[in-house]
Amino acid sequence: MKLKKLIPQLASNIIDLGYNKEPKEIQSQSIPKIKSGADLFAIAPAQEGKSTALLIGLIQQLKEPFEEAPRAIVITSTREKAFELEEQFQSLATKTNLRSFVAFDQGILQYQKDEIYDGLDVLFCTPKRLMELVNINGIPMTKVKILAVDDADIVIANTHHAIIYRIADGLKNPQLLFFANKWHQSFETVEERLMKNPHFIEIE
Repeated sequence: MKLKKLIPQLASNIIDLGYNKEPKEIQSQSIPKIKSGADLFAIAPAQEGKSTALLIGLIQQLKEPFEEAPRAIVITSTREKAFELEEQFQSLATKTNLRSFVAFDQGILQYQKDEIYDGLDVLFCTPKRLMELVNINGIPMTKVKILAVDDADIVIANTHHAIIYRIADGLKNPQLLFFANKWHQSFETVEERLMKNPHFIEIE
């Protein structure tokens, strides 16, 4: 992992957490693509460091807090995974002061809306709750520039593609990042409908 090309706060956190010692291949290949602003499909088996790559790329892109509206939305398969991602994000972003929040099913909808409007940089959420928030204007979307889907094969397989299309269609030139354990046939539709010259990385 080429730390010299990352913002100093992020590079320092990576060293503190030991992620620089044995970087995974998916990280070495995908982080530069995220930094470049490209749309991306990143496919690799479980435990290969996909989520870490996604989070490092997000932090590098966002760099520091900015205004109140979220600039990145990360959709993932379950409440547990959303909290896991946010915890790791906070560890990696600790010296940047980037703000995050988790919106999940069964949580109090109005409370989550209020927390989002209080100001944050990254929203981690489950697909169903994201749809519910969008339906009540619960997320200011004007500043969102990155839409990421972790566990994308699971999210798509569970027929949550409608919310992905709805969000992406409403954004102006977003960067789209799909991280998955395996390729799903619906990714071809995502590519054709939403993406511009995406990069493909697949690690077996």
